[in-house]
Amino acid sequence: MEVLKLDGAQRMEWERILRRILAAAADCQNFDELVRQTISSLREVSQAEALKVVRLRHGRAEIIAAVGNKGEGDERTETERLLTLDAGEQLQLLAHFPGSDADAANEELLAEAADTLGAAWRIITLRRRLQEDVRRKETLLQITNRWYQARQLRPLLIEITRAVAEFVGADRATIFLWDREAKQLVGRPALGVDDELRIPDDRGIAGRVLREQRLIRVDRDSPAQAWIDQQVGAHLGYRTETLLCVPLSDRAGKSLGVFQVINKRNGDFTNEDEEALARFAEQAAAALESVRDYEELLTARRRIVDQAAEGVRLIGHSPAVAELRSLIEKLAATDLTVLILGEHGTGKEVAAHLIHYLSARREQPFVAVNCAAIPEALAESELFGHEKGAFTDARQAKPGKFEVAAGGTIFLDEIGELSPAAQAKLLRVLEERTITRVGGTQPIPVRARLLAATNQDLETMIREKRFREDLFFRLNGVTLRIPPLRERGDDILLLAEHFLAEFAARARRPVPRLTPAAKARLLQHPWPGNIRELRNLMERAAYLCSQTLLDADDLGLDSKAVAGPPRIAPHLPLSEATRRFQSEYILQTIASTNRNLAQAAQRLGLHRANLYRKIRQLGLKIPRDQPNAATPDPEASASDAADAEP
Repeated sequence: MEVLKLDGAQRMEWERILRRILAAAADCQNFDELVRQTISSLREVSQAEALKVVRLRHGRAEIIAAVGNKGEGDERTETERLLTLDAGEQLQLLAHFPGSDADAANEELLAEAADTLGAAWRIITLRRRLQEDVRRKETLLQITNRWYQARQLRPLLIEITRAVAEFVGADRATIFLWDREAKQLVGRPALGVDDELRIPDDRGIAGRVLREQRLIRVDRDSPAQAWIDQQVGAHLGYRTETLLCVPLSDRAGKSLGVFQVINKRNGDFTNEDEEALARFAEQAAAALESVRDYEELLTARRRIVDQAAEGVRLIGHSPAVAELRSLIEKLAATDLTVLILGEHGTGKEVAAHLIHYLSARREQPFVAVNCAAIPEALAESELFGHEKGAFTDARQAKPGKFEVAAGGTIFLDEIGELSPAAQAKLLRVLEERTITRVGGTQPIPVRARLLAATNQDLETMIREKRFREDLFFRLNGVTLRIPPLRERGDDILLLAEHFLAEFAARARRPVPRLTPAAKARLLQHPWPGNIRELRNLMERAAYLCSQTLLDADDLGLDSKAVAGPPRIAPHLPLSEATRRFQSEYILQTIASTNRNLAQAAQRLGLHRANLYRKIRQLGLKIPRDQPNAATPDPEASASDAADAEP
């Protein structure tokens, strides 16, 4: 037998080739290509007549590369080396050397070549798996990042199932959320189903995963095929062949449901698919919790907004208020700048709130700013914000009111009190629709709607050079005039009764009722403080009045202020003005006689019966406990009745 041994130079060349194979493996993406590139060098240095590398996989042989020939008539010895690469996969090296028997030196060379190729395979495979793992994780991160941007449950579920089905190569995916009370698993959405799929929570693979809280994988030849509930698929015209299902749990470990993918497009689901679905399930559960928390927060916020909106009411039925209410509803549907004019206490801020709550901005901030309370030196900082270090006390950056109101409404009350410098800066903001913080350079877009209010005569202030004319024109897109309380007629009584009920509820006592004399006194008062004055009056009366009836003397109004004819709001039809005058004049007369109806009828030139008839016609309410209120005289003469006003 001829023994093949390598001399020193050949041995060094052999080791150099083996090192080159390992170095090439560090950059190579394909193991088969590396074998094809190096097999000739291996054969040449090892002095083999023929060399073949074969992959054995699941009982099938695949030649990766082969070089050299076994000549006929020549006696050759075939040396074999078998190397296990992975589960179900082996690498076989076959070499033909001269001689009749395999030599130990030949086997050693072949073993070294096999070990080197095996190491190269592991390097390439590990790097490929790492790259694939990085790619899958990057894809997973990109997908899950999109999930956390979702703010509604159904679109989130659709996004999750589609992304995961594509990622693992499944035909369908479904998230089953657990309805504990109904004892059902609700698939929302179930790919291939229009709306939702409901199944009992103890049925099929999904029910088993929910109950056992563990991953279950079903391959085509798996005994777990018997666990699949094919009735659902039969109903939908669909057959499940492979399945992977994992539990869904929240941060506290409470079960939310299960997540399953069905029918791998190429073969069975893999260990990598199991790992990917488990990770997806963790992120999906967190995203679902986030969306549910957001929806609960949004629902609570809407509830708070609705409650706040319910507390802002424009009370009254007078024509002036009806016209004001109609104009507010129209303005709420726009983004126009509105200038609200009215005396102190007429409800300018209430009108601003109504415009905000009736608009599409109702769920965004409403920021009210009292311009009269802002020091001139701080006006710009308060309105537009400042950066850290912009001035001595600016220890940190602070957003201004316009930034805080982004997306909502900013209400500048008493805008006539702004300094000329602040007026100039506000004008620039309104023209450019951007602000710049004090000490900053970055322009910030203005996304708030502006409402302004004042009780001053801005046109007079313009003539006196105390208010900028160009700012006035910018603010005066639409003017909303709030009528004073003295011009609102019977609305005074509606407001008084509303405030009495509100404060009586706070005081936990019955609501006092206004006597006719009290009503007459309220109607005759000039109300220089408007609604604010009336509200304070009713608050004091509700807490301090110890009786169920609230008389004129209990109001504490100056009697001198109630003298004079009844005040009737302008622009009323003659019939309505006449009715109001008669009502107020009769009540005033009754109050002046200390509720003596006989004396009041005498002053009015009427018989008692006719006065009672007139009271009924006008819908006036007279308390029953009048000591001097005589009952109608059934013997009233026809002439007296004829004298009664219609």
